[in-house]
Amino acid sequence: MVGYAFMGAAHSQAWRTVNRVFDLPTRARMALICGRDESKVATAANRLGWDGHTTDWRDLINRDDIDVVDVCTPGDSHAEITIAALAAGKHVLCEKPLANSVEEARAMVAAAAKAQAVGVRSMCGFNYRRVPAVTLMRQLVESGRLGVIRQVRAVYLQDWIVDPQFPLVWRLQRDRAGSGALGDIGAHIIDLTQYVTGQRITGVSAITETFIKERPLPAESSGLAASTGNGSVEAVATGEVTVDDAAVFVARLDGGAIATYEASRFATGRKNALRVEINGSLGSVVFDLERLNELEFYEATGPTAGQGFNRILVTEGDHPYMSAWWPPGHIIGYEHSFTHEMRDFLEAIATGTDPTPSFADALQVQLVLDAVVRSAELGSSWTEVEPTLVTVAA
Repeated sequence: MVGYAFMGAAHSQAWRTVNRVFDLPTRARMALICGRDESKVATAANRLGWDGHTTDWRDLINRDDIDVVDVCTPGDSHAEITIAALAAGKHVLCEKPLANSVEEARAMVAAAAKAQAVGVRSMCGFNYRRVPAVTLMRQLVESGRLGVIRQVRAVYLQDWIVDPQFPLVWRLQRDRAGSGALGDIGAHIIDLTQYVTGQRITGVSAITETFIKERPLPAESSGLAASTGNGSVEAVATGEVTVDDAAVFVARLDGGAIATYEASRFATGRKNALRVEINGSLGSVVFDLERLNELEFYEATGPTAGQGFNRILVTEGDHPYMSAWWPPGHIIGYEHSFTHEMRDFLEAIATGTDPTPSFADALQVQLVLDAVVRSAELGSSWTEVEPTLVTVAA
């Protein structure tokens, strides 16, 4: 694995757990973790359960005993590491968003397609697909229980950068992160809604805003935390915030539905509030990440006197993934979505099948992000999402 901060810890927990919970045709051994700081990555290797550590990601792809490379770095290094790993015959799991630009994402898809031809698999880590309630939500839509999908509304709200003195971490720099709230959390609700509905976004009209233009330069940062140094609330210098703090857009989907999306890291009081509602001709379904084990489901086909939103507790053994865990009613949490992600990835590798979401799926999300940025730059003008055409070199 490359990276050991927030996502590195989440992925490591999943790799440690997956074979202890699921009966899979292959087992994962946590061989080597990579980070730029020798002391920090050594500490992380010991804490997270890796056999060894290195400060050069090339060490991972050059070792014959390593079959899988898990990329948990900032987006500016995704393309280089992933393309090299695929060329070396390593299966690759890459965190979302796939890249910092459409150009990089297309190159990664081309590399994945070339590797796929010789049995090398790749997958992008949109972990919320693997929440059992979200998978059940998709099954309800697929089975026709909601009828014709007409409207989608999705929000993902956080507040961790509301304080103007919060330092200028890498997630607030375009050259490292690609975009702000849009790519960081907006990408999740774009993928989740397209996955659940089976429809793709074809066009958008968008607004983006950066509320705090300058921030203190950090002494150090890790994941979503940072320090300005010496316990002071002031830093000796400031830097420009080059990403969006919030993004709002309306969209059309290719199945006829219309949709609204909001991604913000300035929603004061909201810590990690993801909520998606799907409205159809026969019913509606709602998922709220803060009630991760539940769905709200409304069916309009029954007697009027008995209609209303019903609470489905998604903990039964016949619910997605749940047979591996606890007796009915015993809830699971955020970290389990990553364990399910590793389960599906390992099973695909072992059985020679293509895991999802593929790099091509992730490219389509990247193209939506790009359309949102272009629309906002053009005064919210209607902007079509480009097609996912990729040329694969021989």
